[in-house]
Amino acid sequence: MITSLRGIILQKRPPWLWLEVQGVGYELEMPLSSFYQMVDAGETLLVHTHLTIREDAHLLYGFMSVAERDTFRLLIRVNGIGGKVALACLSGLPAEKLGQAVAEGNVAQLTAIPGIGPKTAERLVVELRDKMGGISALPTSKAVSGDPRQEAIAALLTLGYKPAQASQTIGNLGDGLGLEDLIRQALQQLSRH
Repeated sequence: MITSLRGIILQKRPPWLWLEVQGVGYELEMPLSSFYQMVDAGETLLVHTHLTIREDAHLLYGFMSVAERDTFRLLIRVNGIGGKVALACLSGLPAEKLGQAVAEGNVAQLTAIPGIGPKTAERLVVELRDKMGGISALPTSKAVSGDPRQEAIAALLTLGYKPAQASQTIGNLGDGLGLEDLIRQALQQLSRH
């Protein structure tokens, strides 16, 4: 519903960020690691977002990259992982290292994250091993534009395709295509198989 916000940082109070967009202030909860990458208060920032609507609250989560947001979305699909624990995972390990730990079944590295015990770590590995192995570091929000190929791969991962399948399909497409064309052509190729 709200995919990103670009605005002026009003205040940083980890894990909370207050961002003013067109005169409206938003409170976003973010991984602690995001604050190390962030520009100073008073400067403009692009934040990728995930909105969770519950009966008792509307929660807006913010991320410095599409890869972080996509990883968060995969994590909250796992039984027993909510927004707080997913943020703790991303605060403890960058998205690509978290994906690597899950893909390799590195339970010891996962249990080092606060809030992740052995059973939850095993559940993460079992449920996400095929989905997280190909998450790569996309440009952070300090960059104005990202690599359309990496964003297309991230989109395919979000749709449930396996990392190897998404990377290979996007890699087979011609150069110079925009994000929408890459996704459209990739989905056409994938639907033929």
